Amino acid sequence: MTGLMVPNLDPLRPTQSLFEWILANRDGVMIGAIVAAVIVGIMLIARMIGQRMVETETRHSHFGWRSVVGRVLARTNILFMVVTAIAIVANYSQPPGRAEHIINNAFTIAFALQAAIWVRELILALIARKVGDGTTESALGNATSVIRVLVSTALFALAIVVILSNLGVNVTALVAGLGVGGIAIGLAAQGIFSDLFAALSILFDKPFKKGDTIRYDQSTGTVERIGLKTTRLRAITGEQLIMANTKLLEREIHNLAQAKARRITLYLAVSGEASPKAIDAVGAAAADAVGSQKCCELVRCALAGAGGGALTYDLVYDDKTRDNDVMAANRSAILRGLIERLGTTKLQLARASDQPTAPLPF
Repeated sequence: MTGLMVPNLDPLRPTQSLFEWILANRDGVMIGAIVAAVIVGIMLIARMIGQRMVETETRHSHFGWRSVVGRVLARTNILFMVVTAIAIVANYSQPPGRAEHIINNAFTIAFALQAAIWVRELILALIARKVGDGTTESALGNATSVIRVLVSTALFALAIVVILSNLGVNVTALVAGLGVGGIAIGLAAQGIFSDLFAALSILFDKPFKKGDTIRYDQSTGTVERIGLKTTRLRAITGEQLIMANTKLLEREIHNLAQAKARRITLYLAVSGEASPKAIDAVGAAAADAVGSQKCCELVRCALAGAGGGALTYDLVYDDKTRDNDVMAANRSAILRGLIERLGTTKLQLARASDQPTAPLPF
């Protein structure tokens, strides 16, 4: 029995080895623990400050640089802090080679994933800061959901490639496969991505926003919803207009809501006495009729022609009202006032239209 080897079954041996290693490297462990505690404490404080910044900005519905920085800091993961602390202690205390290798790999994985989260939150926060003014919540929410999926997929795929590369795995075939797959998906969904980027272009560049009245081609309507694929407008005549974002941006868009005032031109034909006194009377009547509307300002009322038993005038005025119904009411009130004032003279309003009369034959 003397030549028989008996294995060491002492359960306390691993604990004793760890205790012996700590005693042998107590200075390095102590310094590493202090440094790790300071760094982790700083990260915890930064995380807490970021959360408060996000809460404050959200409460006031404001998306500024504080919100961008806050969202990035608030997404610092506790697990990343723990792994970072262990890696710092290991750097100062020189653990056994196998343990050091495991710790380095764990830190590489944790840092790659944390960096992907930080970059994702930075991109989404910048987008929210650009378009998060409270006027496009629906479109912004839909776009943010799609962007979050796309950005997360791209960043975490990159993080996995970095992790595998640092672990010694040959990632050449994986990168090539991801590239071919991305091209295939992009070609298959080209139309969807085209409208998606058009929607993002509308949200970023803001040629119009929800509630604006716009005109393109022969259509005029008020924007009700900016979606990921289409923009929906309510036409003046009541029906809903649905236009693909890509097609809409290809047209010349007139944003009527951004005008300081709407210039209205009325072509008048006044019958009755043709004299300098009558011409002056029409000008005075037009000035009084337009001036009686507080949002309207007369530009000119000029004699444009004569013939056919009537004098023709171009009545031009600016209406600062942006509501189409109020604008129509002002137009009606001006015409009513003009008829009333001309009725006190020997003149009569024979015609009033927003289209010029056909030229008289000679």
